[in-house]
Amino acid sequence: MKRLLNFLGVFGVALLAVILILLFQSFMAGGGNLFLVNRFTTFTTIFLGIFIEAAPFLMLGTLASGVVEIFFNQDAIRRLLPRNAFMGALAGGIMGFFFPVCECGVVPLTRRLFTKGLPPAVGVAFLLASPVINPIVIASTYAAFGFSPVFWLRIGLSLFIAVTVGLIFAVQMRPERLLRPVALAPIQGGSVDFVEPTPTQPLLSRLQQALRIGADEFFEMGRYLILGSMLAALMQTFIPQTTLLALGQGPVLSIIAMMALAVILSICSTVDAFIALAFVGTFSTGSILSFLVFGPMVDIKSALMYLQVFNRKTVIYLISLPMLMSFLMALILNYYVGL
Repeated sequence: MKRLLNFLGVFGVALLAVILILLFQSFMAGGGNLFLVNRFTTFTTIFLGIFIEAAPFLMLGTLASGVVEIFFNQDAIRRLLPRNAFMGALAGGIMGFFFPVCECGVVPLTRRLFTKGLPPAVGVAFLLASPVINPIVIASTYAAFGFSPVFWLRIGLSLFIAVTVGLIFAVQMRPERLLRPVALAPIQGGSVDFVEPTPTQPLLSRLQQALRIGADEFFEMGRYLILGSMLAALMQTFIPQTTLLALGQGPVLSIIAMMALAVILSICSTVDAFIALAFVGTFSTGSILSFLVFGPMVDIKSALMYLQVFNRKTVIYLISLPMLMSFLMALILNYYVGL
């Protein structure tokens, strides 16, 4: 109930802001400051667009989280995963084929898997790779680019970066130094919603528990989705894309511009390939790939939700490592490959 009230409180503030914006627009329509009216209208449109696009995928992820909590136990997770660190990270990188969720839905699902004893290396690889390495995003990338080098490089670089970052986190053998208490396995005292599956319970009862847990997690994560959507909309409103793109000319600045654009836009990975397609011919292949690889791993709304799973220092690494690796890979493509 507390989570529901918190979510409704944030949603109520957001809704009140939208209503005030509309009232202000109506008031100013009679000859007031047209610039402010246009900015508020733009902000409202972008905010609702981002939130409406992302909310269904967050709901899918939280429902999957509830199913994992009720129908899987720690022993099952341990049996399914390789013991070798590299193979474990690689398995995490391709888990998106079985859990096709975007960057919003993967966060609550990863947190739930952590409470089931999923090693941090596997979870980090899954968290970073799943928004790209899943059937839906692969199909949309093919629809936009076909079997071009961009298609194959997006998949390959996303998997490479996710597995590499996962292996870096494998060095830390104590999950409590990486994760917040709520994401720790129950044996370490971290899970607040732990419900051990009991096969004797009727299937309908177990499904109801899974839906209840999923709903609670949706309300908890939803407030950060709203806040992230509002911040992204604010940045898009007052930082015109044309200005950012005009600054991003050349093999280096173009990469920086496209990575910054990916963070600011905060669009879902299921549709970002079509946005990137609009820049083909204007920007280098390396910069377009930096948009397609880094954007699904880190944007404003997902970074806020990372803070609900990992401690702050870990989140800094989760943002900086993919950013530096994406930049380096794109730079190599621009200077030495020349696609």
